[in-house]
Amino acid sequence: MTELFKYSEDLHVKHLQENVFASIGKIAPQLVLKNGKFVNVFTNQLESGDIAIHNGYIVGIGDYSGKEDDFNTKYIDCTGKILCPGFIDGHIHIESSMLSPGEFATAVVPHGTTAVVTDPHEIGNVAGKLGIEYMLESTKGLPLDVYFVLPSCVPATSLDESGATLEAEDLEEFFDNPRVLGLAELMNSYGTLLGDEGIFRKLAITKEYNKIVDGHAPGLQGKGLNGYITAGVISDHECSTIEEAKEKFSRGQWIMIREGTAAKNLDALMPLFQPPYCYRCMLVTDDKHPGDIIEYGHVDYLIRKAVSNGADPILAVKMATIQPAEYFGIKNTGAIAPGYKADIAVVDNLHDMNVIEVYKEGKLEAQNKKIINTNLSSIKDINKFHKVYTSFHMKELKPEDFMVKETGEFMRVIELVDGELLTNEVILPYNGTGVDTEQDIVKLAVAERHLNTGHIGIGFLKGYGLKNGAVASSIAHDSHNLIIVGTNDLDMSIAANCVRKNQGGLALVSEGKILGELPLPIAGLMCDEKAEEVEEKLGKMKKEAVRLGVSKGIDPFMTLAFISLPVIPDIRLTTYGLVKVDTQELISTIFKKN
Repeated sequence: MTELFKYSEDLHVKHLQENVFASIGKIAPQLVLKNGKFVNVFTNQLESGDIAIHNGYIVGIGDYSGKEDDFNTKYIDCTGKILCPGFIDGHIHIESSMLSPGEFATAVVPHGTTAVVTDPHEIGNVAGKLGIEYMLESTKGLPLDVYFVLPSCVPATSLDESGATLEAEDLEEFFDNPRVLGLAELMNSYGTLLGDEGIFRKLAITKEYNKIVDGHAPGLQGKGLNGYITAGVISDHECSTIEEAKEKFSRGQWIMIREGTAAKNLDALMPLFQPPYCYRCMLVTDDKHPGDIIEYGHVDYLIRKAVSNGADPILAVKMATIQPAEYFGIKNTGAIAPGYKADIAVVDNLHDMNVIEVYKEGKLEAQNKKIINTNLSSIKDINKFHKVYTSFHMKELKPEDFMVKETGEFMRVIELVDGELLTNEVILPYNGTGVDTEQDIVKLAVAERHLNTGHIGIGFLKGYGLKNGAVASSIAHDSHNLIIVGTNDLDMSIAANCVRKNQGGLALVSEGKILGELPLPIAGLMCDEKAEEVEEKLGKMKKEAVRLGVSKGIDPFMTLAFISLPVIPDIRLTTYGLVKVDTQELISTIFKKN
């Protein structure tokens, strides 16, 4: 080694020196992926060339042919394969997969996902700062980069009861963490436009740290949209029509095209896959159940579906790689180019998007839809997070707790909208019980479970399809109280108490018998079971739910989870009662007409 090529004693400097020397051929790279084609996200072309990798980074593209003395170099023949940058999900709640972060990584990495940006507001609403600490700790050392945007609305509004409150001062201590990229979806757009001081303190601190602010403002338009963006909100994932998306795009927002388990907006937003829109959009899942990941995939499924709908495959890949990386300011990620992390999804072709191998920082982490390292749990001190595992604090419920106490001639009913998170308000005559399975109307309840306040909101739901029995869940966005739907009070109480006993989860009951249960003891949201095990239990429960009448076109649990979210129009139910979202007021379920 000449004087020119001496290595530094500083490991970081040494690695960078090595990378440069491997790039220019002075030393042999550790790994070379040969004879394949790769997606160049800068030229929008499919190109050829060897991909040289050293110390987890791509160090060169071109001719890096093997030599007989390259004993330390591994050459992989990629003939007939296409190399894509690892996929990035720019907006997801890991908790909504019902899997611990390690098991979530086990499920999505084989589908080519090498990075996600998660908003831990689900666990934040249950356990506050301790919940965020749990997510940060449990995502260390995974073959998946897990970045965070901090919950902006804990609780979502004052019309719900969460297990914690997170103010600007509570969030500030996390902003120095390099994996924290900004402030998460600002759901309280109404409060923003009214100048809520708590919201603006969070916005100010985020700006002080030069971080981004994600949005959540379904249907917001005109001057209201102008004001929301003026506050610093630069993205939105709630667009359900192309007209809404184009207006938000025209005002400078990035559009996150969402296709998850509950909300499916990709079909309606297909025009965004054309210039100029496609260069300021990204693909996200938001919420994804394990069964969907197992059967369809993760971000790879979104690309595949977009391409089957006519999208240019390379533009679709860009919307799941370099564009989210650039939006969030994630350096050296999202491209196959020198100096970028060697995060690579190897596929057979760009139309089927069948992921064959996945490399994370140059290491083969998944092959043929299977993770290689199956032991990804990283929580060592369970005692530190004891409160996360014991989050239920409420009395046992009785059938009489679900009785309607209001009187009147008419009732307000929450009506589901097919394929959307939006709901309608329907006013119908009140028959004394409210339940009418012939008209597809069942009873709905939300019981506070964090602080033992005893508050229970009672309402009615149309469009769910249940004909007999009850369903209960502790996944009830965003405060995650206990939500129960049923045709009779006895089954509702049994289902509720089953979830309570399990410290969270799902339960299905009919005629006084528990037909299925899925314990979720991590904050009442997640469990340590494998995705296949969770899906097996969940699949059986879904079949039972359909047998009891739940409409085949909806997910009985994911759909139910959004009925208590008081920031998405039109009406919702919380522990305090029925909420009119646009005015943020409590309204009567049963009333007399003037």
